[in-house]
Amino acid sequence: MSVKMTAALLLLQLSGFFESGSGGKVLVWPMEYSHWLNLRTMLDELVKRGHEVIVLRPSASLSYEVEDTSAIEFETYTTSYSVADVEELFMESIRKQIYEMTKKSFWRYFLMLQKVVWSYSDYFESLCKDVVLNKELMTKLHNSSFDVIVADPFIPCSDLLAEVFKIPLVYSLRFFPGSTYEKYSGGLPLPPSYVPPAMSELTDRMTFMERVQNVIYVLYFDFWFQTYNEKKWNQFYSEVLDELVKKGHEVTVLRPSASLSYEVEDTSAIEFETYSPSFSMADLEELYMESIRKYIYELPKQSFWRYFLMLQELLWKH
Repeated sequence: MSVKMTAALLLLQLSGFFESGSGGKVLVWPMEYSHWLNLRTMLDELVKRGHEVIVLRPSASLSYEVEDTSAIEFETYTTSYSVADVEELFMESIRKQIYEMTKKSFWRYFLMLQKVVWSYSDYFESLCKDVVLNKELMTKLHNSSFDVIVADPFIPCSDLLAEVFKIPLVYSLRFFPGSTYEKYSGGLPLPPSYVPPAMSELTDRMTFMERVQNVIYVLYFDFWFQTYNEKKWNQFYSEVLDELVKKGHEVTVLRPSASLSYEVEDTSAIEFETYSPSFSMADLEELYMESIRKYIYELPKQSFWRYFLMLQELLWKH
């Protein structure tokens, strides 16, 4: 057998081990301004590699733009906010952060910051409802058979869309208030003596008192600060998930065996997958009761510093 014939047979055999590859379909749930610029870098690279990228864009959009030569596509949905409403929301937020919050006391700063982020939370919730409750749009997206959702976690709803469409979810993070996502989900080391959390107004060059202040910031962001109005979001998510159950979808909730509140009606089809944590039900009850007792009877009587020392002792104990 000639060398050419042998080589041809070898190549024919090797070809059986390879499959043709094609790009996937990517659905994007973005956030405005710098978050969008951060996400754009990754989306441009996905397009270069042959993936089809479709961005969900609200009709009242301020910064979701690409060059005419870009292959990134947009699916525009109608929102209850106008462009003027969104501009006012962002400009009012920027004005407060630059001109008002910097002049406030420690506690007033955080109270105003909470109001600012909750105004965003209401806006984000409205966007989420405009998509999820739009049956025509959801049907179109479902029929498009996306392979994955890429989202900025600063704006919720992507996890709900991933659950509805039964596809994976990938986060691309610009930053998160208090750096909580970076720390707890990303495993980024953020020692409070050296690294200030996002939106704390501190830099990496801190005096001793600023380092002490930074510890308080970290405790506040970890245990008090709510980036979203969780009561509203939980209610909306529950309504959508209940509707999924009614339509025949299986919804499973991961629940610790030591649980005080994860209950549903006997008629509900929501299932629970129970896991065993390192603490017992008695430990959990003791934690809540001791926290309530100290919060009501002891903490209000303490000085500013003693208050946080007791709080830190309680948190570290449990």
